[in-house]
Amino acid sequence: MVNTPTIRKVIATSRLLIQLNRNQISARRGVILSGASGTGKTTALTQLGRAHELAIRKRHPRDRNRLPVVYVTVPPAATPKMLAMEFARFFGLALPARVNVTDIVDAVCATAAHVHVDLVLVDELHNLNLATRSGAEASDQLKYFAERLPATFAYAGIDIESQGLFAGTRGRQIAGRFIVIPAAPFSHAATADRETWRALVGTLESMLRLHHHTPGTLTGLSEYIFHRTGGMIGSLSQLIRGAAVLAIEDESERISEELLALVPIDFAAEQSERLTAPTRPASRRRRAA
Repeated sequence: MVNTPTIRKVIATSRLLIQLNRNQISARRGVILSGASGTGKTTALTQLGRAHELAIRKRHPRDRNRLPVVYVTVPPAATPKMLAMEFARFFGLALPARVNVTDIVDAVCATAAHVHVDLVLVDELHNLNLATRSGAEASDQLKYFAERLPATFAYAGIDIESQGLFAGTRGRQIAGRFIVIPAAPFSHAATADRETWRALVGTLESMLRLHHHTPGTLTGLSEYIFHRTGGMIGSLSQLIRGAAVLAIEDESERISEELLALVPIDFAAEQSERLTAPTRPASRRRRAA
């Protein structure tokens, strides 16, 4: 796991809000992590949960009944009952098939209070379609959980600002209570940006366990790797891990530019490479292929 600037900001901001919300009865503050796909939102969210849980278990080493962090994913076309059932599944609650949403919410809130939940992570927030009645009601259900549970809520989703989450009466209330942290691709424009990217590539390279790989090879290829991945942390991880697998399979145990060129990448990264990568000689491209 690489501790990126986004992960550091999410953890620092959220842990401060947890402290501020500890004695808050209502109108608790929260965090929304918003950005394009592949920018590490889910990773940042889960790392926040991991860091908080480790801190709480260190503070209460003998309390085995404590469950400080809840993680749920908003299902597509979510309704209030579907959303409530996601919380129930996390706790492992066995509920009747025809149980109503009120009973589910009461069971979830009682369980959360019993195990001292103080951080709730909600992923895939963009699945809430506020343009539909069920989506708006599911959003209200999430807000109701936030009012009932004495916990800090952290959300993550794709381009939340453009999804209408901050529009209307509901949106204004959310905008007044949540801090939005953008998750963006890495940049390669300024010198500081390039150094940050090189450091990230170097960190991933230091984790390789290839017998014949020369340290510093990937750092030297950081500009090429940037253009291949578009600065996306997800694409970067896929590229380097894929190259490591190929290096093991062909028994070379080293990663080169030619080997990186053989690793398939996602469509978004391919599009970015066509737009930003410098033109390369045709003969060189043929050798890489």
